[in-house]
Amino acid sequence: MKKIGILHGKERSFPTAFVERINSKNIPGIMAEPVRIDKVVQGVNNGYAVIIDRISQDVPHYRAYLKNEAITGTAVINNPFWWSADDKFFNNCLATKIDVPVPKTVILPSKETPDDTGDESFSNLAYPMDWEGMFNYIGFPAYMKPYAGGGWKNVYKLRNAEEFFEKHAETGQLVMLLQEEIVFEEYYRCYCIGRKHVRIMSYEPRNPHHLRYVADFQPSAEKLEMMTDIVLRINNYLGYDFNTVELALRDGVPYAIDFCNPAPDADLASVGQENFDWVVEAAASYAIERALEQKDGADNLTWGEYVKRGANKQPLY
Repeated sequence: MKKIGILHGKERSFPTAFVERINSKNIPGIMAEPVRIDKVVQGVNNGYAVIIDRISQDVPHYRAYLKNEAITGTAVINNPFWWSADDKFFNNCLATKIDVPVPKTVILPSKETPDDTGDESFSNLAYPMDWEGMFNYIGFPAYMKPYAGGGWKNVYKLRNAEEFFEKHAETGQLVMLLQEEIVFEEYYRCYCIGRKHVRIMSYEPRNPHHLRYVADFQPSAEKLEMMTDIVLRINNYLGYDFNTVELALRDGVPYAIDFCNPAPDADLASVGQENFDWVVEAAASYAIERALEQKDGADNLTWGEYVKRGANKQPLY
């Protein structure tokens, strides 16, 4: 029996529907359930062919568990080793090398020094920083947000340098990005499952959270093709099997605003019935595909083009 597990936190609508959809297909030798962990022993597999990870970004114990499962043969979605290494700034850096338009972005040192460091720890860091050079490059208005993490936490819209210094002073030890504002005509949030299935959803980030999918942009066939190509390129280079990409269209050009969302919102109440049905079906079908391909004791993870080309000493593009 090939077991497909889903590891999740407080969300309920997507995990429940995902398990029910797989089991309703009645595929011989395939069953799904919520993951159950009663102990984690080094080098011992817990019995799942596939695990969909929805929560390890918030629970270090789960991330360690998933790495153990991966090294003992489980196909973990998404790859926990890459997810541990990835961040939003790196993603933007990669995008500049694979012809994906992104906002101008710089990374900032944390306002407060990390624990167990002192002045001598920062002998390589210029003081003061070239704030004027950064502000001239980015321009105002601008957005400041953490270089890692998500959920619209600690995100600031800044109108000038004075607001920047005021808000940066509130960020403590967070490492932040300063990013150009893209004044968009249309905005889309795009599911990508298995690096091949794409759903492009109208999205309005300026609305309250529960109304952000209440938008009705009407992209042309050409725009849909352009956005699909960008979504697939990003996810194939990163190696994410379950991700969302946010695209803001300015003057007809899709800018990738945020594309490090390996546990994206899939709650029925926020994404709406049609989007929910699509992601449940796509995720269930892809998990079954991966379970049927899974080989005990082998590496069943997905590795993106960036890692694979680096390992083979091939050019990035």
